[in-house]
Amino acid sequence: MTPSERRRVEAEARRRLSQAFLTALSFLAGVTDAIGFLLAGEYVSFMSGNTTNLAIAVGQGQPDALVRGALVVALFVAGNALSALVMALVDGRQAILLLLVAGFASVPAFFAEPVRGIPALVFAMGLLNGAMDQVDGRGVGLTYVTGALTRIGRGLGRRLLGDRSQGWHLQIWPWIGVLTGGLGGALALSHSLPGAILLPAVIAALLAIAADAIPASWRRRYLAQPVRPDRR
Repeated sequence: MTPSERRRVEAEARRRLSQAFLTALSFLAGVTDAIGFLLAGEYVSFMSGNTTNLAIAVGQGQPDALVRGALVVALFVAGNALSALVMALVDGRQAILLLLVAGFASVPAFFAEPVRGIPALVFAMGLLNGAMDQVDGRGVGLTYVTGALTRIGRGLGRRLLGDRSQGWHLQIWPWIGVLTGGLGGALALSHSLPGAILLPAVIAALLAIAADAIPASWRRRYLAQPVRPDRR
């Protein structure tokens, strides 16, 4: 095999692994969102819907819903902020971040009423977004798919105009992940499968193991240029 052929084979393997990892992370988000919604009637990763609910609570003068909605959005933002700090401090090792996700995702199982642990699930989903920023330089979202569906639609439109670029195909994978994850979470909870409430934590822990098995040079391609802590 020539060096150029070897590079092509490696690039194809990296592309397929990237798609699988992206889909698996989005699957985790879908599972968690479905379980959170069925337990509390609140999305734990879909902040567009929660922002709309927050606005409705303000407009209709519903203080309880306002406080709840504001807390959910704040926890999600805080989780994202912590994910950036963690990834900078651990030099981009997704496994460590995913173990943190698993820890927070397990919190509802420690309550007699698991719904009390929903804030921890929201925080975990904020954290999850730091596990993957991009694939081949194209931005991706893990816990939401509005942007992915937008890019898919625009890609289809451009294709009808004769554009044969394939970049928009990547956006199909997070949508599939969230869709199948949501289905899996709903089925697990509705059938009261043993340990259904721990399903997000178990999946996150398994993904941590898988992430650490990916070559470090490949893992770095999934992340935006990290911001190093200012130690001055």
